[in-house]
Amino acid sequence: MASMDYIKLDQFLKQMQAVSTGGQAKMMIQDGEVSVNGEVETRRGRKLVKGDRVSLDGQVWTVDLAALE
Repeated sequence: MASMDYIKLDQFLKQMQAVSTGGQAKMMIQDGEVSVNGEVETRRGRKLVKGDRVSLDGQVWTVDLAALE
């Protein structure tokens, strides 16, 4: 099976159980509460690739696409 090249930011937050719904992810992203690689990201469709660092509420995750398959 081919591996994914990226995951969208809102999907990643759901996978990490940082949010319970896509709607919650959308609101938190639009409100500027989520950072990617140290910069506020307001696009929920932002494509994350391996090694990207996502932070929310003091928690930081490093994207590992292999672990998400």
